[in-house]
Amino acid sequence: MRKPILLTPGPTMIPPSVLQAMAMPILHHRTKDFEVLFADVREKAKWLFETKSEVISLACTGTGAMEAAVVNLCSQSDAVITINLGKFGERFGKIARGYGLQVDEILVERGKTVDLEVLEQRLKARKTHAVFFQASETSTGTAAPVQQIVALAKKYGALSVCDAITACGVFSLPMDAWGIDVLMTASQKALMLPPGLALIALSDRAWEAQAKARLPKYYFDLAREKKAHLKNQTAWTPAISIIVGAQVSLGMMMAEGREVMFARHERLAHATRTAVRAMGLELFSSAPSTAVTTVCVPSQIADGTQIVKRLRDRFAVIIAGGQDELEGKIFRLSHFGYCNEADIIIAINKLEIVLKELGFSPHFGAGSRALLELFSPPV
Repeated sequence: MRKPILLTPGPTMIPPSVLQAMAMPILHHRTKDFEVLFADVREKAKWLFETKSEVISLACTGTGAMEAAVVNLCSQSDAVITINLGKFGERFGKIARGYGLQVDEILVERGKTVDLEVLEQRLKARKTHAVFFQASETSTGTAAPVQQIVALAKKYGALSVCDAITACGVFSLPMDAWGIDVLMTASQKALMLPPGLALIALSDRAWEAQAKARLPKYYFDLAREKKAHLKNQTAWTPAISIIVGAQVSLGMMMAEGREVMFARHERLAHATRTAVRAMGLELFSSAPSTAVTTVCVPSQIADGTQIVKRLRDRFAVIIAGGQDELEGKIFRLSHFGYCNEADIIIAINKLEIVLKELGFSPHFGAGSRALLELFSPPV
């Protein structure tokens, strides 16, 4: 028997108390019981986003929230900027083009973050309606300078639309304090829930744009959802069981406290990066995200996909590989959500074994030793 350790950047591991709550007999969503529950979840979501704005719950994955942002803010032929740090930045561009927007894409070398001077030049060049970007580009493990991007967008009269799907709850993104116009996340990330629930919040400025937007929408009409939310309801059938779980998982996050939660994620990220470097491996990203560490496959290993496969099949340690042109060239270990020091120790230990089997072991055991030194209390 093997206990799986899920260290992919989504889905992530789910706490037993959350699983237990979701296993209870299902509520009907047009009842007082659901309204009481949903009222509590709505307030907890505002705490997570650090906003006074309504946080809209959508029964979809994070991509649904991305599309909802586009169709609720924009009209045909609006000029927008998308920052492409990887597969998910690329996706924002594809959604915007699909709705006929004029997309100015800032394509960034994989593993690098956006050059703010380039962004400002693009904003100066023409009137831009919105800037779409990822706080944490999951495919490359790269963080973006969110606060500076938001400030530049505001300076030039553009809306800032931040996909925080693998960032919200991992590191600080105070929506109101920084003036982020749209912030979104999804359930299967730091929220420690199954896939199927997306959360999105709009600033007052973004709601003004929403009232003027003319792109077609029906299911993702956020004004309709907001009207229902203010009555502790949803416009359509919600992801009831996940919302039940969210009451528990958000409660756990609040009990831990924002600063403690962010510090835990930073400690795990620092430990993981330290361990892989001690093993003689190279980090892929020059601006690593606190959510996920992306590691270059060493040249001694011909097929990098074997690292992911062997960890999964032999040890039930489940990590992620690279996508598209990065397939077989990188692997990704997440360290956010329901994750602790023991999970990282086991993952690094098994990674060292797999790498040795595949022909790479210049510093065998060094990663595990590094973690023991970092995690051992002072004597």
